Amino acid sequence: MPELPDVEVYVEALRQRVIGARLERVRLNSPFLLRTVAPPLAQTEGRRVASVRRLGKRVVIGLESGIHLAIHLMIAGRLHWKAKGAKLGGKAMLAAFDFESGTLTLTEAGTKKRAALHVVEGDAALAALDRGGIEPLDATPQAFRAALTRENRTLKRALTDPSIFSGIGNAYSDEILHAARLSPAQLTRNLDDEETERLRQEVRTTLTTWRDRLAAEAGDAFPEGVTAFRPGMAVHGRFGEPCPVCGSSVQRIVYAENEANYCARCQTGGRLLADRALSRLLGRDWPRTLEELERR
Repeated sequence: MPELPDVEVYVEALRQRVIGARLERVRLNSPFLLRTVAPPLAQTEGRRVASVRRLGKRVVIGLESGIHLAIHLMIAGRLHWKAKGAKLGGKAMLAAFDFESGTLTLTEAGTKKRAALHVVEGDAALAALDRGGIEPLDATPQAFRAALTRENRTLKRALTDPSIFSGIGNAYSDEILHAARLSPAQLTRNLDDEETERLRQEVRTTLTTWRDRLAAEAGDAFPEGVTAFRPGMAVHGRFGEPCPVCGSSVQRIVYAENEANYCARCQTGGRLLADRALSRLLGRDWPRTLEELERR
């Protein structure tokens, strides 16, 4: 799923291409993409773009007269910039937004179509789409601690909850926790002041570093190849590979459709975190420490 760094790069690329341009028409290839009925989609056509910004993990295109197009890419949605009037074809192509300056297309890989387009009028209607999490790059130490400890969650769950933090997902939460040398299973209310501040700093550093890196990679081109698995990541998507800090094998916990990747030596004092399904299957044979796993 595109997260804060990826969405910010999309937003900046769109600003360069559509601010002030007229949205001539919107073509839908999937009726399930549009999740609102009022105002009608046709009411967006012919209006100029006044703003482009991020709302959580959404790209929001603001049109004159206060109408907003809010695009949520979910897991497999991606944006592409094409020549004006690009064809709308193929199962992956969900929509095309034809501007005076070119065509923005929205694709989604796979059979599960989860990407969403909301057309809303007015700031209040747009704010209703906000899940309420604080902006992690702007949070003061006090606001960060208050959000983090509002509920006693694991750090992994807290970082990826959009009602707590805006824009952080599975990939960058792994990278943040590795950089902060904290266990994904640690409870938020168990952190001391030093650990909390270290986490806040690594949230800022990780997200801004990747945002700037992705922007530099894209250059003047529209960002393509957006993925949750990138060369240079420390632990995310690197199960079984060596940790870049200590060389130990990266471990993972699989749950539902997500997973947490971590380094046992750097983050959990060498203790392996229990994977519910696998540890239930192995029972007493489940290795408790990294050393025990390596011996086996």
